[in-house]
Formats: sequence, structure tokens, C-alpha cells
Amino acid sequence: MPSTILVADDDRAIRTVLTQALIRLGHDVRTTGNAATLWRWVSDGQGDLVITDVVMPDENGLDLLPRMKKIRPDLRIIVMSAQNTLMTALKAAERGAFEYLPKPFDLKELISVVERALSAPHAAPPSPVDSGDGDDQLPLIGRSPAMQEIYRVLARLMATDLTVMIVGESGTGKELVARALHDYGKRRAGPFVAINMAAIPRELIESELFGHEKGAFTGATTRSSGRFEQAQGGTLFLDEIGDMPLEAQTRLLRVLQEGEYTTVGGRQAIKTDVRIVAATHRDLRQMIRQGLFREDLFYRLNVVPIRLPPLRERTEDVPALVRHFLNMTAAQGLPTKSIDGPAMDRLKHYRWPGNVRELENLVRRLAALYSQEVIGIDVIEQELAESPNSAPPTEEHHNEGLSAAVERHLKDYFAAHDDSIPASGLYDRVLREVERPLISLSLSATRGNQIKAAQLLGLNRNTLRKKIRELDIQVVRGLK
Repeated sequence: MPSTILVADDDRAIRTVLTQALIRLGHDVRTTGNAATLWRWVSDGQGDLVITDVVMPDENGLDLLPRMKKIRPDLRIIVMSAQNTLMTALKAAERGAFEYLPKPFDLKELISVVERALSAPHAAPPSPVDSGDGDDQLPLIGRSPAMQEIYRVLARLMATDLTVMIVGESGTGKELVARALHDYGKRRAGPFVAINMAAIPRELIESELFGHEKGAFTGATTRSSGRFEQAQGGTLFLDEIGDMPLEAQTRLLRVLQEGEYTTVGGRQAIKTDVRIVAATHRDLRQMIRQGLFREDLFYRLNVVPIRLPPLRERTEDVPALVRHFLNMTAAQGLPTKSIDGPAMDRLKHYRWPGNVRELENLVRRLAALYSQEVIGIDVIEQELAESPNSAPPTEEHHNEGLSAAVERHLKDYFAAHDDSIPASGLYDRVLREVERPLISLSLSATRGNQIKAAQLLGLNRNTLRKKIRELDIQVVRGLK
């Protein structure tokens, strides 16, 4: 028996295209250009499926959605919109839409969604989450196709506690995505706690995550709560998870498996109730092959992967981002600025190695340092030419020796501490950092043969075995 599909869109061309496609599939189709007619049909019990636009001349389709779901909770509704913001996707999901599709939509994708909507079993509707109405407070900016897919994924995740892994280059907005998952999700009433693994000395990571008891180690004069305890009932954001040392990875895996942990120096198991969101700019699969990241932990964290595109893959979002950052600077008391057409085109064609963070910093400089109200291409060319990222990034390091490379990394390490100095035990930490990749790569080169690896390294075989145990290096025979 054919299904009856109700289509509401004030664009006659879209109604025609949808009607022709759906009739070819054997469905009956009724179309309208206003919300009032759609509401009358639905309230009369007509239609097996609704496809509706958001903006219609007499009523917003999103406002109509809850009323339709209230009188016909099993009715499947597909929402389309040219507004293409994260908030639109969130509101569509919260108010009971089966699927949200940004305009312009792919006709094959829409037909696929229609078939799923008509055939999928009905489930209990998720609890609504009030996201508010303020699109000006959007945590994520951009209406490019790349961002649309992210919005749709985020909208589906808001009513869940699934663990999420966010992957993207530095400056793409990984923490913004993590905060959006928390602020618009069902744990929004709880705390959002972030910890950057790259910023914590490795010997303190377990104490930072799980807390410690008084007297657990030298200097532990009082009990201290860890990030898991601080995030109880909320979200724990593990930023730069790829920089987490292996020994801490092992303990984190145990917590994720068992749902409980103990503080450093403690004996009492503590139940944990947090949503985990992790992020990294590293290739974790490559790190797994190198023995630097636990494969079992990766699969625990990578339940729902989200890849954030670099800005160069969504340059059509540059004008919206520039306007957003100019509005922010004006709200902070800096002079109001605008960017002329040629200057904006130049920004859209720049590669943005620092991504959205680099663009934001540029806009702040433009607002603070230039007197003209309208920024032209000459200013943009000057700023981009002086950008540290405009130089070839690593060319000068190609032929440097190991000693020079180590010295360069150590200089960056000391510089990152500003006026303070690193934690004690630096000598052993540096040697350990060098030992691990040296031994791992030697084992890889000898296909896991420890006798050959010991000869290659010039170590006694027993010494090598001891190092493998101490550094928790995974040895796989026969693989390279």
C-alpha cells in the first residue's frame, strides 16, 4: 500500500522536485506552501510522513513540530532548512524530527532518509533539551557542508552519554565542540571539567585525574580531588589525549572498563559518573602502530569519532567567522571594523595553518592596531606576509642532527613554563622520552626479535627485557 507524504515548503520548485521523485517511488504526495495547511492535514490524521521547511510565510516549521508530535507522536517528520546552523539542527532533534537536512539538499540522500523514516521501527522519543532561542550565542560558526554534517552528528548525540573522540588540527575548535556537547546535552546541569594532557607533567597526571590522599607522595600535605571527582555528574574533557603517557593510559582504561577508580594513595574505590569527551590533533592509529597508544583504550574512547575540518576545507565560512570575531571585539570595547570585498577574498584564499584560532587572532589585531574603519587588501597582505605561519614550516629542520632537534624541543619545553621552571626529575623524564621511541622503533625494525634488537642497540638482552617491562612497550613478533 503506498504511503502518503505531506510536503510543506514555500519554494514551488522544491515542491515540484520532491513530488516527482516521490511519485516515481510509488508514494502519494500532497504539497503546500504554508504551515496552516500542513497543520490541518496532520490534525485530520492525514499523511504517513511529513517533509517540512523551517521558514514558511505564516509559521516557523520548528514551532509547528511539537504540536504535530503531541497529537501524532508516531508521525515521522523530516526537517529541511537553509538556515544551516548548529542551533537549527539541535532544535529539530529536540522537537522530535526524524532527520534534519540542510539546504541545498542532495535528492538521493533525502530519498534515502524518506525510505528509512517509513521503514524504521518506532522508539520512545528522547527527553527534550531546551537549547534556548539565541542563535547569537552559537558555540560553532559556519554553514559549509563540512560543518553541516558535524551539526547533524552533534544533534543526534545530545540525548546520549556516548563517549566522543574529536580529531582535528590545532585551532579547529575541538574544545568548542566538547562544550557544545555538554552545554546542550542532558548533563548540562553538571560541571564541565577540562584537562590538557600535554600541559601536565607525566608524573602528576594520575594525581590530576584521580586525586591523591594526604601523604601519598612528597609534598602531598592535604587530600586533593582529581578531575574525575570534580566532573561527577557532568562532562570530563580529555584534551590532547595522544600526549597521555602509557602508564596513565592503562589506569584510565581500567576506570572506563570498571566505572570506578581510587585516588593516588587511597584504598576506597570511588564510583564515577561522567561523560568522557576526548580530543587530539595526533594520528592515534599511527601511535598504536608505534606502541605509543593503547589500542584497547583507543576503541573505548573512539565510540563516536568526530573529525573537525581545517579552515582551508571550509573557506566559505571565513566571512561569517570574520563577522563573528569583529562583533566580539566591538562588544569588548575595541573600535568597530569591517572588511572590504577584495580583502575578504584574500582571507578566503589563505591556507590558514593555524585554522580558526589564527583567524581570530588576526581579526583582533586588525581591530586593535588599525585606525581605518574599513580594512582593505593592503592591510591584509601586510598582516599575512608578517605571519609566522607564512614561512615554510619545517624546512629549516630537515637536515638538523638529533642533538639539535632535542635542544630545540627542550627550548620549547622551557619556554612553555614562562617564568617558572619544570617539575623536578626532568633528567629522568627526558631520558625516558628518548628511550621509548628508540626501543620501540628498534623492535619494529627487527620484527620483534629481542636478540637482534639488543644487538642493534648495543644492550645486554636482559637489560633490554627490563627496559621493555619498565616502559610497558608492546612487542609483536613478525610485524613491521
